[in-house]
Amino acid sequence: MVDNVASLEARKLELWYGNFQALRGISMAIPRNRITAIIGPSGCGKSSLLRCFNRMNDLVPGARVRGEVLFDNRNIYAPGVDPSEVRFRIGMVFQKPNPFPKTVFDNVAFGPRINGIGDDLEQTVEHALRQAALWDEVKDRLRKSATELSGGQQQRLCIARALALKPEVILMDEPCSALDPVATLKIEDLMRSLAEEYAIVIVTHNMQQAARVSDMAAFMMMEEDRAGVLVEYGPTSQLFTNPKDKRTEDYITGRFG
Repeated sequence: MVDNVASLEARKLELWYGNFQALRGISMAIPRNRITAIIGPSGCGKSSLLRCFNRMNDLVPGARVRGEVLFDNRNIYAPGVDPSEVRFRIGMVFQKPNPFPKTVFDNVAFGPRINGIGDDLEQTVEHALRQAALWDEVKDRLRKSATELSGGQQQRLCIARALALKPEVILMDEPCSALDPVATLKIEDLMRSLAEEYAIVIVTHNMQQAARVSDMAAFMMMEEDRAGVLVEYGPTSQLFTNPKDKRTEDYITGRFG
């Protein structure tokens, strides 16, 4: 069932890397049980925004954030909030598949083990692999190296690795950019399935993909000082067919970007 309640909400979010302002005044609410796509030209801050949603930018020297990101009505940047707990509940899948040089089983079991939730690992691993639509392909290869899997399988393994921690939100940074069309279709089908249980936020350069898989879409661009701003955000069908801002229309129709 689709839930319109916000899972994540950015309020006047701003990000700096040292003296460079990467994001300015971003406010948007990410709904549960839907896929939100973030689109825009290269360098406009899409991935930086995504990393703000689970405090991954904390790992970048000199990065600092102003504003709020609310998760379960609590600001994840408030004093005393543990960034590791935030990343535990808001998972991330990166652009290129990055399996650990371990077995398929140990890749999926890694997160639960280091977070002290190692009870019934067999069931946890199987459930995550089934959720990632990978179980049938790897159930006889669990003790073999994950690096032997195809690129598309490796990316679904990375999704299973995130799912094993039972997150509430899944962030995906161009998860299909390194994959062929067949593997891309499998990931897109998987996203639609996962949206029944999770809020999903995807950064993509592929506007056709955004139109195919997302329920909500956000268009970003750079201002003159190269700070990323949110131009327009709304239902994907409206943003692609009847955008409110001419800059959105120009980008979608290929007039710039």
